[in-house]
Amino acid sequence: MALQNIGGNNDDAFYRYKMPKMVTKIEGRGNGIKTNIVNMVDIAKALARPAAYTTKYFGCELGAQSKFDEKTGTSLVNGAHDTPKLAGLLENFIKKYVQCHGCGNPETEVLITKTQMIQLKCAACGFLSDVDMRDKLTTFILKNPPESKKGSKDKKAMRRAEKERLKEGEAADEEQKKIKKEAKKKGTTSLKDGTARAGSSKKKASGSDEDRSSPTHSQVDDKDEADEDEDGDVQWQTDTSLEAARQRIQEQLSAATADMVMLATNEPEKKPTAATKPSVNAANIPSAENGNSATHKTLADEVKENLKKGVSAKQLQSLLGSLSGSAQEKMTALIEGLFDGIEKGFTKEVKKKKSYLATAVAQEEGSQLILLRAIEEFSLKSNTSAMKEVALILKALYDADILLEEFIVQWYQEGLKGGNKESQIWKNARPFIDWLQSAESESEEE
Repeated sequence: MALQNIGGNNDDAFYRYKMPKMVTKIEGRGNGIKTNIVNMVDIAKALARPAAYTTKYFGCELGAQSKFDEKTGTSLVNGAHDTPKLAGLLENFIKKYVQCHGCGNPETEVLITKTQMIQLKCAACGFLSDVDMRDKLTTFILKNPPESKKGSKDKKAMRRAEKERLKEGEAADEEQKKIKKEAKKKGTTSLKDGTARAGSSKKKASGSDEDRSSPTHSQVDDKDEADEDEDGDVQWQTDTSLEAARQRIQEQLSAATADMVMLATNEPEKKPTAATKPSVNAANIPSAENGNSATHKTLADEVKENLKKGVSAKQLQSLLGSLSGSAQEKMTALIEGLFDGIEKGFTKEVKKKKSYLATAVAQEEGSQLILLRAIEEFSLKSNTSAMKEVALILKALYDADILLEEFIVQWYQEGLKGGNKESQIWKNARPFIDWLQSAESESEEE
């Protein structure tokens, strides 16, 4: 079966979204002539849309009666219509009802809101595309909504059940702890603990061969629980006062060494005299804290000035290579110089200036992670547009082969482990990461 790319991407031979080429057959004569789309079911499966939608769309656009038989899978449109004409209409259907209006990915899901509006949710970037409700097919879709995915509902139900189970377990643990604390305060012990202790004392006194036998599981569990209770009430603290520090030093060191150390702690801070002052004025030297920011600003200004002159990507990269600063500082300065002041349409600007980013990434290994961290820093600091469109930015750089899948996932996982899980950048990037990982699992299965 001949295949073609979905959405008119005919140039890319390795495009992963494909559908069968349309096959039509004209049947009947005279007023009863009809066009049969032979493989409409296969095309609809590739588009993840009901075959009734595409058949009805042909009828609406051609002004002819159309019918799809669910039992036989036959798609008929009244009149004689050639294959190129129907294929062109199918491309229009894909643009309106299949492709994401944000990133152009055809992996979308049809959603019907409470206000009877139709939206497309993209699995790659999470963008919600609004469908034009003036189109004739929208009334048919509202009357015949797509079947909801059972798998997603089952997953949600399982998650809810898991959360409830965890809550119940935590509540039971809290109750057990309260009971144990109350029993400790009253000084009451259970009969089981008393008999176990009496038995152990008898064994020690008699010194028989039984004391070499291994304890039972119940005794081990009781002992562990008792140890946990004893440790749980103890609060460990370290005295950090000067007297305690002196005492620890004297205990650990010999007398002579302790005296030397105590002299160092008792010695007051000496103000620098005129003889010890540096000859260079301290105001002219940037501090260690402000050194990185000063270097970063200088590099960013250098990038902006050269962009105004219209230098090429290679020239700008060679210029940055000649300047002082770490690789991360240079990449951060490059991002700021390229995109500073952009409030809207950040993804479009990234696509326009992707040659600069591609040249920067091609310099050395690990530069893709450096680029991702620079984009992260830039969006967290100043640019709300970059924060909102981070999934679209990643998709654009991924499609342009500037960023590889493994580095994007690595950057995302490192960001979550860094302790700022609640940051908005990770929430916005998550739909694209989930799509990447699901695409990888699908390719492995194939």
